Amino acid sequence: MSEVQDNLQDLYRDLILDHSRNPRHFGRLSDATHTADGINPLCGDKLRLYLRVDEQGRIESSSFEGSGCAISVASASLMTDTVTGLPVNQAESWFEEITQRLTSDAGASGPKTGLDKLRALDGVRAHPARVKCATLAWHALHSALENESTPATTE
Repeated sequence: MSEVQDNLQDLYRDLILDHSRNPRHFGRLSDATHTADGINPLCGDKLRLYLRVDEQGRIESSSFEGSGCAISVASASLMTDTVTGLPVNQAESWFEEITQRLTSDAGASGPKTGLDKLRALDGVRAHPARVKCATLAWHALHSALENESTPATTE
C-alpha cells in the first residue's frame, strides 16, 4: 500500500473515531414527522432515527439516539449529517449507494460523485461482521422514509 493510501486510511479512521466520540445530530427531535427504530442483534446496536420532512419533501432536520459500537454510532452520525437538507428521493439514493458499497463486491468500484466523508465507511468492508453495524442507520433511514412500522434490522 502506498503512503498516500495509508494517509487516507488514517484520515478515514480518525473521522470514524471523531463521529463515534462526538456524534452529530445526537438526541431526540421533538417535532419529527418520520421515525424508525433500528436493531442489530448481532452486535447489540440499537437506535431511533428522527426526521423532519417538509411539505416539499426535503429533510429539514434529522437526529438519532441510542447505543451501539463505534462503527454504528459513527455511521448514524455521518448519515444524519449527510441527509439533513436533502430531498427525500436523494436521501433514498444515498441509502442505496451506501448499502451497495458496503455489501457487494461491485459496490466499492466506481465512486459516486459527492461521496466525500462517507468513504470513511468503506474500510468496514474489510471486516464483514461490522458491515451490519455500518448499515443499520441507513436501513433505519429507509424504514423511516417508507413509514414502516417494524424496526429496521440488519438480519
